[in-house]
Amino acid sequence: QVQLVESGGGLVQAGGSLRLSCAASGNIFSINAMAWYRQAPGNERELVARITSRGRTNYADSVKGRFTISRDNAKNTVYLQMNGLKPEDTAVYYCNTDIVTSTYFETNYWGQGTQVTVSS
Repeated sequence: QVQLVESGGGLVQAGGSLRLSCAASGNIFSINAMAWYRQAPGNERELVARITSRGRTNYADSVKGRFTISRDNAKNTVYLQMNGLKPEDTAVYYCNTDIVTSTYFETNYWGQGTQVTVSS
């Protein structure tokens, strides 16, 4: 069994910053890619940023230069530093990871989501 616990969401004014964290725990052998998605009301869930096990990153065009994804492999944790927040960044942010358990099978897991609200 694997659990993902997210934290760091909240209400911030435009131009402000937030840092999201997602910690994985449980039956973990290794973690491959880790990512953050977001979903605004009425919209589909979209990829925000992704980081591979070797640290290679990619970002949605809308957040390039403002958001930074990173990971701490010793803590099984992925972070999303969000600077220069805009009202259009308002959404529920979800952590997503590819985890290999002791059975050596890789499974994709989702966090419960954390609300980010940016006021104008």
